[in-house]
Amino acid sequence: MDSRGDGDPQLDAFAVDVRDLLDRNVANLYSHLVTRPTGRAVRIAIEAQLGELDLPALSLVDLSSVSILDFSCADEVVAKLLLARRDRVRPHRDVFFVFTGVKLHHREPILEVLARHELTAVAGGEGMGGAFELLGAAAPRQVEVWTRVERLGRVPAPRVEEVFPELRERRTVEELVDRGLIFRHPLRGDLHALRTLLKETA
Repeated sequence: MDSRGDGDPQLDAFAVDVRDLLDRNVANLYSHLVTRPTGRAVRIAIEAQLGELDLPALSLVDLSSVSILDFSCADEVVAKLLLARRDRVRPHRDVFFVFTGVKLHHREPILEVLARHELTAVAGGEGMGGAFELLGAAAPRQVEVWTRVERLGRVPAPRVEEVFPELRERRTVEELVDRGLIFRHPLRGDLHALRTLLKETA
């Protein structure tokens, strides 16, 4: 990871069009994620791309072209990617995920698998009114702190105590960073909302 003079991070990043991965990695060329083997094939393809990146890295997983998403595929494509971050030894620990193109009918299976594994994801799309939000297991205090960073976009390290004056708020910041829901610049210590890093996929 490099940093420009303005302090913005330059993460290795890639955008994943799930429909494109289906076309290239699954025998039937459909925009449906409806079987676990199909979801597993997509997840393995994403993980193969991750293996080629320098870390830390940002992965934008675009579900906008997926017509149907069932629970088993949501478990493979969303939950298992996030679960890998819990392993502090594996490289996934330094990968940040943003799920975009989430439609209203995607929400139920995604919320179900996130709740089952006690996971939280940063997601955006028409199913959230076009905005980004936290989906899954998040306490109200975590949502409030995440929303504050999301609204500001970036919190320079010298301003962290000003923006989060209470110790419990700063502890919550640490929880969100540890869960990959906020990015902290490893050199400067600035906090970044993941949406502000999406430009790195261009």
